[in-house]
Parts: sequence; structure tokens; C-alpha cells
Amino acid sequence: MTRLSGKIAIVTGAGGGIGQAIAQRFALEGAHVWVTDINGETAEETVRGIKAAGGAATALVVDVSKGQDLTSLVRKVDAAHGRADVLVNNAGILVRGEVRQLSDSDWTRLREVNLDAVLRLSRDALPLLRKSKNGSLINISSIMAHRGLRPLGAYTATKGAVTALTKGLAVEYAPFNVRVNSIAPGYVETAITDRLLRLPPVKQALIDKTPMGRLGQPEDLTGAAVFFASDDSLYCTGSELAVDGGMAAGL
Repeated sequence: MTRLSGKIAIVTGAGGGIGQAIAQRFALEGAHVWVTDINGETAEETVRGIKAAGGAATALVVDVSKGQDLTSLVRKVDAAHGRADVLVNNAGILVRGEVRQLSDSDWTRLREVNLDAVLRLSRDALPLLRKSKNGSLINISSIMAHRGLRPLGAYTATKGAVTALTKGLAVEYAPFNVRVNSIAPGYVETAITDRLLRLPPVKQALIDKTPMGRLGQPEDLTGAAVFFASDDSLYCTGSELAVDGGMAAGL
């Protein structure tokens, strides 16, 4: 469990759910993890758990929709380490509802968190990733980037854009020895999906659509994240890996 030994990793939205699971796994694999979240208490809780398990981590409050927070994050990592080896753009929100009823403010917030922040941090962290000589940028997308679902039209638009951005960045960053890949989760039981999954008929319908017969857990995403973060994926860039129990294949 030392595939990331000595690496410096940044994970956004790591106060819970998928981000927290990835941060914990990265630390277990030997990385020093910068645990960022809009909620300082949950970020600190993640760090306490990592340190209790013998890992190394730093908590930082970051609202990814604010450019000044992203600038501050990059500067602090640079001051502490002089580089970053891995960046995971995980922070995201879900706004349910049909597009024709979507308010401008909801769309702006959804876009700022799910897309604008990914572009900004990917841009601003590039100098740190270049210093790594073997940087890895991982974007968390969604299988919904490739599917239409009536109450998630705006959300799927942002995730589809993240998937396209990943490919564009992969080509642009390749000369700098920075790999850019994405992970597309299916339905994972986290706070972001809790409201939806609390409805038994909906939850059962999603399970029925998943060939493996269960919904995902945050820990199910960590193996894919370690693969893209580690030297095991040295010749992978512009790739998308679906971690969805076969849901996309069965749709």
C-alpha cells in the first residue's frame, strides 16, 4: 500500500463522500493529502481520521466557486512543498429539476462549482503539477455525462463539459508530463444522492438498472483514483473510466 509514497496530492470536496474516501486511500498509499472542503469541520474530521491511521494530511477550507480560494490553495501547497503530484477535482453539487424551470442563480451555482472550478484549478495548479515531472490530474465526472435523464439536464451538461475538458487538457498538458484523466461514477450513496435514494422505489429502480445489483459506495472509486494517480497509468491520458457497476453498459 505504498503506490503513492512521497507524492503530494490535492483533493477537493474531501470532507465527505467520494472525496473523503479518495483522500483516505491516497494517504494510506503514502501520499501527503491536502484535504479541501467548503466545510472546515468535515475537512478537519477527514484529516484527523487520516492521521489516526498513520497518514499525513492538511485541511484547508476552500470554496471552489471562489477564484481567490483556489489561488490561496495553490500558493499554500507551493509554499509547503514546491510542487503537487496529483490533483483530484472532485467537489461538485447536484441541482435536480427540469431545465425549463431552472433559475439563473441555480444554473450559475451549478456551473461555477461543477465546471468553472475544474477549469480554474486545473489551470492554476499546472505550474505545481509541472514541477512534479510526472503530474496527474483527475477529474470526477459522471456516467450521466453521456446520458439524458429528465430531472438532471443541467447537471449532465456540466459533467459532459468536464468530460470534454478532460480530453482537451490531456492534449494540452501532455508536453508538460501531466496526465489528465477522468472517473465517471454511477449512482454512489453519498450526501449528494441521499435525497433521491431516500425514496425506496427510486432506489430499487436504480439498483435494478445496475448489472452488479447494488449501488456504489465511495470506497468503490478509490482504486480507480489510485490507478490514475500512480505510475501504473504512466501511458494513460485523456481516458475516462466508468465506475458504475455496469450501469452505463446496460442502459
